Amino acid sequence: MTAAPAPLSTQLQATARCVLAVQQGQSLSDVLPRVEASLRPGVQALTFHVLRHWGMASALARLLADRAPAPAALALMHCALALLLPASAADAEAPAWTSGAAYAEHTVVNQAVQAAKSDPKLMRTAAFLNACLRRYLRERVDLLAEVALDPVAVHNHPLWWVERVQRDHPEHWRAILAANNQAAPMALRVNPRRTTPAQLQAALLAQGVESEAFGDHGLVLHRALSVQRIPGFEQGDCSVQDAAAQWAGRLLLQDLNLPKGARVLDACAAPGGKTADVLERADVQMLALDVDPVRAERVGANLTRLGLSGQVRVADAAEVSTWWTGAPFDAILLDAPCTASGIVRRHPDVRWLRRESDVQQLVATQRRLLKALWPLVKPGGRLLYATCSVFKAEGEDQIRRFVKDHADAVLQPSLGHLLPGASAPGGEFNDNPLGGYDGFFYARLDKAHA
Repeated sequence: MTAAPAPLSTQLQATARCVLAVQQGQSLSDVLPRVEASLRPGVQALTFHVLRHWGMASALARLLADRAPAPAALALMHCALALLLPASAADAEAPAWTSGAAYAEHTVVNQAVQAAKSDPKLMRTAAFLNACLRRYLRERVDLLAEVALDPVAVHNHPLWWVERVQRDHPEHWRAILAANNQAAPMALRVNPRRTTPAQLQAALLAQGVESEAFGDHGLVLHRALSVQRIPGFEQGDCSVQDAAAQWAGRLLLQDLNLPKGARVLDACAAPGGKTADVLERADVQMLALDVDPVRAERVGANLTRLGLSGQVRVADAAEVSTWWTGAPFDAILLDAPCTASGIVRRHPDVRWLRRESDVQQLVATQRRLLKALWPLVKPGGRLLYATCSVFKAEGEDQIRRFVKDHADAVLQPSLGHLLPGASAPGGEFNDNPLGGYDGFFYARLDKAHA
């Protein structure tokens, strides 16, 4: 017998704690695992919803409260306001909460007040919270009109982020920001060593789950499933991986004609999806590096599940002398550390955790890795540079500078930025999967023969 879901007030308490933790600088990847297991699915859905609307909710809270309450009470107010927001600022009467059960307005208010009353630290703010939320319901048309002039409220991103995307992508910036506020579809990469997309598609359909094929090994599901329910997942038939990330193996190996046993390096490998993609496509000697021991362990676990083999080491790829044997590589995949500005729809906390100063710090790290790894590519070999970012500083600008400084680096055409919410850019990226892409950048650098 399935247990009854926890009351909304209980879920709101846990959601407010998660939102507050993000506002204090903690990643949801660290925070959500600490939520009680029975509450976690609902709390994750609520937290994602709040963070996708946090710019608007916080702007409204400032209008509703002359003096900001304690941070914990303010976080609870943000959660309730996010559930009361309209589907769009232009439609002040339409309910926004459409993920899972839809909550009536009076339910949201009553349960938020109950959440405050049942928490010893918040019970004294219950009346204040009740007054603010009921005032919002009475005056929402005027309140929403007032915050409609605030770009942070309208786009639900920090101002510096909005301005950078405007500069980098003047034709697509609105679509990118809007896409970031939507849930991403679940995509699978089929392991061709074990099955085919058509076979997995049929197995999913037998469970009542429709899907669409894209690329050469991809399926995007019409509704998400837990991995435990995906046919053959534990046996290694497939992996969860966004459509944009699934280009990595294809682009690295395309037209290279690598011999069996060729040496390939995945320089920043965790969690191992792209490492596995390469090994599913080609019989190569793979060395996968990651600087974090815990994340490196995940790479090994993923390869084991998929029935693949490769050497996994804990190392900083830029500190070449600590791990390199001196034998050059036929191909190197550098999925470099970045702002993750392209995967906000899957990680809605990223936009609120990043600072503008992070961009240049990460650009410097990327430059350091490119400089260190390029000499390790043999003449005629290839380095594929990738970031899950929409910022040009981490993509196009970074690579143009590198090619200018390295005469033996031949940049292959038709590559560049994949953009959430924008149509497929053509060229190499000629498919357009259901739900679109995460934001990514790819540059294929072939090393000229001496």
